[in-house]
Amino acid sequence: MSASQPGKDPLGGPEPQLPPELLDVEVDTRPLAMVLLSHSLRFILLAAGAAVFGFILQATPPPGLSQAGERALAVFALCVIYWVSGALPLVITGLLAIVLLGICGVMPARTAYSLFGSEAVFFVLAAFMLAAAVNYRGLGRRVAVIVFARYGRTPTGLVRAIYLLSALMSFLIPEHAVAAIVFPIVLNVADSLEPAARRTRYPTALFLAMAWGTNIGGIATLLGGARGPLALGILTEATGVSISFIRWSAATLPLVAILLLVGYLVLTAFFAFEPVNIEPSVAAIARRRSQLGRISFEETAVALVLAVTVVAWSVASQRFGLAGIAILAVVALFVFELLSWQEVEGHVNWGIILMYGGAIALGSALERSKAAAFMAQRIAKKTSSPFILLAALSLTAQILGETLSHSAVVASILPVGLGLAGRFGLDLRGLTLAITLPAGLTYIMPVSTPANALAYSGGYLRTRDLILPGIILIVASWIGLNLVMHFYWPLIGMGPIAGKA
Repeated sequence: MSASQPGKDPLGGPEPQLPPELLDVEVDTRPLAMVLLSHSLRFILLAAGAAVFGFILQATPPPGLSQAGERALAVFALCVIYWVSGALPLVITGLLAIVLLGICGVMPARTAYSLFGSEAVFFVLAAFMLAAAVNYRGLGRRVAVIVFARYGRTPTGLVRAIYLLSALMSFLIPEHAVAAIVFPIVLNVADSLEPAARRTRYPTALFLAMAWGTNIGGIATLLGGARGPLALGILTEATGVSISFIRWSAATLPLVAILLLVGYLVLTAFFAFEPVNIEPSVAAIARRRSQLGRISFEETAVALVLAVTVVAWSVASQRFGLAGIAILAVVALFVFELLSWQEVEGHVNWGIILMYGGAIALGSALERSKAAAFMAQRIAKKTSSPFILLAALSLTAQILGETLSHSAVVASILPVGLGLAGRFGLDLRGLTLAITLPAGLTYIMPVSTPANALAYSGGYLRTRDLILPGIILIVASWIGLNLVMHFYWPLIGMGPIAGKA
């Protein structure tokens, strides 16, 4: 019997065709118990959060804790479980916090909702809009291409140019915007390498230069990441204390300088040590530069608005407020038609904005109900040293930052830290920085920041290759932070111990 023809079944008829939507179906070969567990895990976590919330709510308040404080702790525990596990999106958990604070009687619902009007929320919103103008008018892309063409003519020079430019851009615009600008250029450079060069670790160095530079530079100012304004909002609502734009930067720049040096040494030692030919990549950058043309009026105008805004933040933020200056800058962008509302809608992360309102309200509730002070007293019994406490809080924030949203880390740890400040005599501003800065210094996991996620999406990174260099940077960041905290911050009036500045 002859073999059947292609497209025929053994009986000679046409071979049955699968519907197109079934052609890419993957068969799950895991054990049935594992499959069922993975599909039910989210509901288990949701139920666990609800159970903890109900248990705390129904329990008799321990001595030293009011009923309002106990209810605030119940809401806090629920939110931490959902933030850490990801059982609900960050924004939904933040909105849930607002609703539960009112329902449980922790604070009047009107007060809880009014905290959406916090200055920090509007500052973040305006910063996103400024970044949208930089992105859509092409200013960021032009700067990146020109710098890479000028300083990236050798393998180490290209890594250094990507690394330092990503860090410097993160001083002025949010990290996610920097990653969105630099990543397409880096991907084009990596794909332009010769096949032999792509098989080395050099492409990994290019993507890590973007990610690590962005993350380290992002802590330098309040513009680099949304966690900074969130921390400032929680601090101000809970204590009335604030940190000016210039003082924040003065406190962080020495640490940024140290980490940029350590990060570059790690990059070159682990990933950029092999000789490679980057002439095809240099040619690709040159082509992109030739396509830019002359700088436009819109690019020049956006650069001018951004420069004036940064100067105003530096010299007038105490009088007019960070958010007030930022909003005036956004108004200027619309007056001169440098930004459209359609572009804003496509660039602003509205979920983060909503999440911040909930996080700030929750922090305020913990402080007003004395629940934060109660938790702090329990923690304080385990240590009597403010130095050990600060070291532990900063290390916890850094480790959690590798796997969680940085905003969730700040929202979970900072209220407790502020409750500990009075007992240990800690400077409130120094404590806030000690928790917020390490939460943004992440080097290994793709889920920690947009820059890391984009770096992994290029296809050249493997987590196992980043473990050792990442651990080195985590340890260096923690040691560097504690050294700067105890030896430099007192020189600029920020503690970390109150009264010793």
